[in-house]
Amino acid sequence: MATAPEKFILIKKGFWGMKASLVKTTFFDGLVLGYLLVVVLIAILHPSDEQMLELSKNTLIFLSCCLVGAGASFLLNFFKLKTLGELIFEDAEAKANLVSESWYKTVWAWELIVFLVTTLIVGVKITQFSVFELMDQQGFQGAIRLFQGLMSPNFDLLPRAVLNIIVTIFMAFMATALAIPIAFVLCFFCAKNIMKTPGAFVIYMGLRTLLNIMRSIEALIWAIIFSVWVGIGPFAGMMALMIHSIASLAKQYSEIVESVNEGPIEGIVSTGANKLQTIWFAIVPQVVLPFISFTVYRWDINIRMATIVGLVGGGGIGTLLIQFQGQAMWPEVGTIILVIAFVVWFMDTASAYLREALK
Repeated sequence: MATAPEKFILIKKGFWGMKASLVKTTFFDGLVLGYLLVVVLIAILHPSDEQMLELSKNTLIFLSCCLVGAGASFLLNFFKLKTLGELIFEDAEAKANLVSESWYKTVWAWELIVFLVTTLIVGVKITQFSVFELMDQQGFQGAIRLFQGLMSPNFDLLPRAVLNIIVTIFMAFMATALAIPIAFVLCFFCAKNIMKTPGAFVIYMGLRTLLNIMRSIEALIWAIIFSVWVGIGPFAGMMALMIHSIASLAKQYSEIVESVNEGPIEGIVSTGANKLQTIWFAIVPQVVLPFISFTVYRWDINIRMATIVGLVGGGGIGTLLIQFQGQAMWPEVGTIILVIAFVVWFMDTASAYLREALK
């Protein structure tokens, strides 16, 4: 039976848990409903492109719509009308009760439907999707002529393409190999279940923010940066892939660390082990196989990305591809595409078998 202090701690945890859930629910619903409100206002007012540009500079309008949405969410939850945010952020038992209801009788279901339909309509409008342009006879004939050139490869270029694809493969390998130890160390500082103290949490938030920024900058942009920094060539491409791989692997590794079984950790801590010993003996054995699987998958991704960074001076077969594409030499481009497709297929198949063997 729980003592009075223990009951107080449980009540306090429950209160803060409910408060955090309410904040998340209101924030999420505020964004969703605010977004829908902005779309409705645009649909009603039909602003011109110049007016839209001016509206985009004024974040106060969107924030006001989000506040209205958050207020609507709070009122709906107050009257026991469950919203989409509450469905997502409530505990498992509450979610089961919500899902068991007839969906057409719930607010959250209609909120989700309206959100998806509205987003689809906005997406069609913004991307200027058109079946008529896709089936335009003149454009279609031009595409056929282009494909005819690509399907008539000039195999005289094959030895040069093979040499360049070898450079591309080693770019991907070096980027992955150098990223692994850095990401391995960083991932433990990015795992919430390890960085629990206030000081550690500050480090956790700082690193997660930095890695999110690094990952949000595409490898293509990193390749442009390093092409200016170290010059055009494979080294610039390898560095671009390495930076992007560190950010991506650290995030994937940290999420694996956060999902480990707490039992071995508690057992190791009970023996008097320090933090480093706990990580090494309780966490690492649980994550080593998933780490290897994700690393192999990352190398597979880097193989494909290495062909792209070459387009902006990152070296490898991408540089060769952009040279012939710029001169409209489509048979040569077709040869390069065949080499890239074969290597990507081979690496994808090999990595799939390797990941399956490591499960």
